Amino acid sequence: MSVDATDAAGFVDLHCHGGAGYSFDDADASGIEAALQYHHGQGTDGVVLSLVSAPVPALARRLGDLRRILPSLPGALGVHLEGPFLSPERRGAHDPDALTVPSREAVGALLAAGEGVLRQITIAPELPGAAEAIDAFVAAGVTVAVGHTQADHDTAASAFDRGASLLTHAFNAMPGLGHREPGPVGAALERDHVVLEVVADGMHVHPVVLRTLFAAASGRVALVTDAMAATGLGDGGYLLGGLDVEVRGGRPLLRGTDTLAGSTLTLARAIEVVVASGVPRPDAFAAATSVPRRVLGQDTL
Repeated sequence: MSVDATDAAGFVDLHCHGGAGYSFDDADASGIEAALQYHHGQGTDGVVLSLVSAPVPALARRLGDLRRILPSLPGALGVHLEGPFLSPERRGAHDPDALTVPSREAVGALLAAGEGVLRQITIAPELPGAAEAIDAFVAAGVTVAVGHTQADHDTAASAFDRGASLLTHAFNAMPGLGHREPGPVGAALERDHVVLEVVADGMHVHPVVLRTLFAAASGRVALVTDAMAATGLGDGGYLLGGLDVEVRGGRPLLRGTDTLAGSTLTLARAIEVVVASGVPRPDAFAAATSVPRRVLGQDTL
């Protein structure tokens, strides 16, 4: 099965870092537009721009820049901060020097800088101050995602019960779904208000797990790309938040490691992968359309 741009029109990506050689962390308006246009050409009408971890003042400045830039760019649906409130043990491709705890001052600075544009934030709920941070972001209308976390089931469950409603790239950068220790995935599965992101590129999650996830969380799975700047380009060397990334065979890795650094995925390709794993085509399409729209609180773009 293949998905072309006309068939796929209307996709919404909740978690995308860039494309066509541009990163949302530092691209100017023309670069952001080029990345959005690339994804639009692959059938994605709306993108939440994801930023990797950086020092809070730098993120605040970037949010200010994006508040000025995004209103003029069709398809830009706001900003997702994937950090800096992440577990050092589960940081993945995030700069460890940029990670910090969600202090009241840090949370306030990001909320003020991101007013009107900050849509989502990923938080490791075991960090000191995380509970209060979740309360503050939820009260401000920001979708809180649990992710890049070492949290056990009960800690993640508490975060969801406080109002967190999204799981950042389920299974990746978190404890697994164990039969005695179900972890964050188990906590998300048992709560009907939680949507689970998944990166279906054939590398991040096994097809058996994809099929199981869609069966266990019917109508609550959102396909995301986690795409980085190399998306739409060839293999080679790139940057992700200042860290060196090498793309080989379409697989982006932190240079010198086996750590995945996002993906070079499109949502059209993600649907192909999910359907090939045994998920019904309508469910796969919903995971790239109606489910992410619901996360954003909108039925149409």
